Amino acid sequence: MKTAIIGLPMVGKTSLFTILTGVHEATRVGLMEARVGVTKVPDKRLEALAKIFDPPKITHATVEYFDFPSVSKEALRDPSYLASMRVADALAHVLRLFPSDTVPHEKGSVDPIRDLEDVEMELILSDLVVVEKRLDRLEKDRKKIKGPELDREAALLERCKTTLENNTALRTLELSVDEEKLTRGFQFLSQKPMLFVLNIGEDDAARMHEIEEEYRKGALAGRTNTGVSAICGKIEAELAELTPEEQREYVASYGLKDSGFERLITATYEVLGLMSFLTAGETEVRAWTIPMNSPAQKAAGAIHSDFEKKFIRAEVVNWQALIDHGGYPGVREKGLLRLEGKEYIVKDGDVLVIRHG
Repeated sequence: MKTAIIGLPMVGKTSLFTILTGVHEATRVGLMEARVGVTKVPDKRLEALAKIFDPPKITHATVEYFDFPSVSKEALRDPSYLASMRVADALAHVLRLFPSDTVPHEKGSVDPIRDLEDVEMELILSDLVVVEKRLDRLEKDRKKIKGPELDREAALLERCKTTLENNTALRTLELSVDEEKLTRGFQFLSQKPMLFVLNIGEDDAARMHEIEEEYRKGALAGRTNTGVSAICGKIEAELAELTPEEQREYVASYGLKDSGFERLITATYEVLGLMSFLTAGETEVRAWTIPMNSPAQKAAGAIHSDFEKKFIRAEVVNWQALIDHGGYPGVREKGLLRLEGKEYIVKDGDVLVIRHG
């Protein structure tokens, strides 16, 4: 799962990237190269299961983050910048809400919605260039070759062009399965799911959840395929230097239930439509990332392609039941371990044992 962290200068995106991944500025190569870092997805269920099975290995799901230089017309004309951003599964747009005399905003004032619209417009214009080039090529091809596939592609791209010319992101388009497949190869930037990350000041940290909800129901409401998450970069930087116990106390001192780090990753999963199922045994306890509403056979393929091809049944139990009853013998005795077929829709927190040929 690849998420690109984007935004204007001086909004806190690079600091956020460092907090999430531990990767520092010295690792950037070239002015337009994105930095890459991987972070483990916090999952208390894994630690709880590990106490039951005591395996030598605990494997968390991971998220790969890209830290991009600030979005601008110049950056979006750079081939390496565009190529790196297009392979991302989602974009995390950091919006600055914090005031600062020592870190001036490039536009002279703090206005997150203005910044959002400025960056969105650059993504839209970049996609419009791609659409127009492809339509020009299609027009030439259709004069030489008559075929329904080219006609369908041209009709779809005309819809995309109209949407973009109306200054609207492509993620708002309702596409059929076949149309979605047609657009996938273009890797349109404005079609990618977008997580808006509100970077607030320390003075507002106690109101973090309230501010997040205000934007979710107000200025950011009704936007298709988007999510909202608030963080305080200053607090997150300080948390990174503390032990887990100290982190819990520090977060609680602001009246918060969890860190912005945890909520940001949860929000990333939600905007991408992802979830985790688990496997647990004496050799390893592990989280696996799959799309929501995945059938059991597809989930088995996340573990190994052979498991999907030779799938027979899945033994399924909720992770909490496994904890409450001390492992597999306990849930079997209570009749809580179910046998499910390939069409069973896996739920977040299911623990699976795959039976295969």
